[in-house]
Amino acid sequence: MYTIGIDLGGTIIKIGLLRNGKICDFLSLEATSPKGLASKMQKIHNEIDKILEKFHVEKNKIQGIGLAFPGIVDPVKSKVISTNKKYDDACYINLPKWVYKNWGVDFYIDNDARMATVGEWQKGAGKGLNNIVMMTLGTGIGTGVIIDGKPLYGKHFQAGSLGGHFVVDYRGRNCSCRNTGCVEAHSSSFFLPKIIAEHQELSDKFKEKAIKYDFKKLFEIYAEGNPDAILLLNECMDVWAAAIVTYIHAYDPEMVIVGGGVSRNSEIIFKYIEKKIHERVWSSSAKVPVIEAALGDHAALFGLDYFLNKNNV
Repeated sequence: MYTIGIDLGGTIIKIGLLRNGKICDFLSLEATSPKGLASKMQKIHNEIDKILEKFHVEKNKIQGIGLAFPGIVDPVKSKVISTNKKYDDACYINLPKWVYKNWGVDFYIDNDARMATVGEWQKGAGKGLNNIVMMTLGTGIGTGVIIDGKPLYGKHFQAGSLGGHFVVDYRGRNCSCRNTGCVEAHSSSFFLPKIIAEHQELSDKFKEKAIKYDFKKLFEIYAEGNPDAILLLNECMDVWAAAIVTYIHAYDPEMVIVGGGVSRNSEIIFKYIEKKIHERVWSSSAKVPVIEAALGDHAALFGLDYFLNKNNV
């Protein structure tokens, strides 16, 4: 049997066809998350049908379709509970009905970072471990937690998934979640133009190009010795390190995994943040390893595949 996973990122939508725990096909679409989910549903529908046609997969051979969503999700009722400037109309869309109408199969939905964590736990860097934390550095910053061999949910399905909104500076920048001083507000791609524009120590010349900079470009010029990029990125990495120290204190993991598009600058990031983390963390045993995710863009798709198969056993 096959499963189909849809990973809704803030800037990229990823779709995968999986069979027996392996990816048969994978594609990416540009996302316009501020415009909502409804505007993208026909395109997603068309691409899924193309994949099924390409591999000659009949609908009765599909175990289910899963969606990894960047917000708070109730996987029991298969609905989005709360959003934060990404696909804000999703709370009002009956996604199980959409899936059943078009493909006649079961539907599963969960938080995107949690699904990436489950994917890494089952197939990637955390395989064989029972206690892990994953931090995803993308448009925003997400987290997922596995404790004692089970994904963490909590009463309102938000436990473990709001690490991007832990406070690192209570006098800091207002966040899109209505809190102040969140990890995401001080170190994410979403806030990067504002972080640059409001920084008092960056040069005017650097600030003039704020809209053109993303983390990929910044890490390139960081490696070339650009002083503004070094100042800015060191501060962002300080925030990520502070957040990871808090995750270790809160969840007591065997390992912390860092993934997401930004983490692909791993040579610089891990060398910098590991030193900060190991200087600051209170751990009664050996150092908690902080490692790069192994599955890249496929992590959440493997997480969805795990639950679609688990729920149909």
